[in-house]
Amino acid sequence: MRYRATLAYDGTAYRGFQRQADGLPTIQLAVERAIAAVTGQTATVIGAGRTDTGVHATGQVITFEVEWKHDDRTLLRALNVSLPSDIALQDIRRHEGFHPRFDALARLYRYRLWVAPERQPLLWNRAWHIRDKLDAELMQAAADRLIGEHNFGAFGRPPRGENTVRTVYISQWEQPQPGGDVWTYTIEANAFLQHMVRHTVWTLVKVGQGKMALADFETLFRRAQLAAIGLAPPQGLTLEAVRYPE
Repeated sequence: MRYRATLAYDGTAYRGFQRQADGLPTIQLAVERAIAAVTGQTATVIGAGRTDTGVHATGQVITFEVEWKHDDRTLLRALNVSLPSDIALQDIRRHEGFHPRFDALARLYRYRLWVAPERQPLLWNRAWHIRDKLDAELMQAAADRLIGEHNFGAFGRPPRGENTVRTVYISQWEQPQPGGDVWTYTIEANAFLQHMVRHTVWTLVKVGQGKMALADFETLFRRAQLAAIGLAPPQGLTLEAVRYPE
């Protein structure tokens, strides 16, 4: 039986989602071990996206196949008891024929900044600390350029093949209040390149700091060739939702 589940995790202690050959701690490995402990069966967990080291999720979607005689709720509770405290299934149900990656219409990520002179310890593993003041209008103007179908080759490499064209549906900066300290960038797209969100956020922040002109941002973007730009730190990034046809 194929099970579909929504998975949440704090990625701080893990080397990303995907299992690694050297046995380093990953989200996939932790969930597969929990499944084996509960069911006595070996199962391969497939995720909707391969989050990087230190990246979090509240809406990762996974599937796995096991034989289970009890109800779905019992399986959910048993797996959560076996999982580490920083990983938890939010729901689970049987869904034959479902594939979390190939069936997805879009994925939504949020990136958080802490914009203040001093660091905030409670956000240290949840946000990128920026000391400089940011120009919200410039950052949103740059973010608006990303909406639609474009070649995003400047911001990442494809996980397979050579196609770097993606469609972005949402590219939006938000502040909880005028001059607020926590800034949130939301981006939803049909698919993402490797490191695409973190490259994008780093570049948008440079625009907001006045270290990159809006025209230079647009030139870099339109060139569609992987640029020598930085990566926003992973701890600010969360995979929040994956959208499917239903």
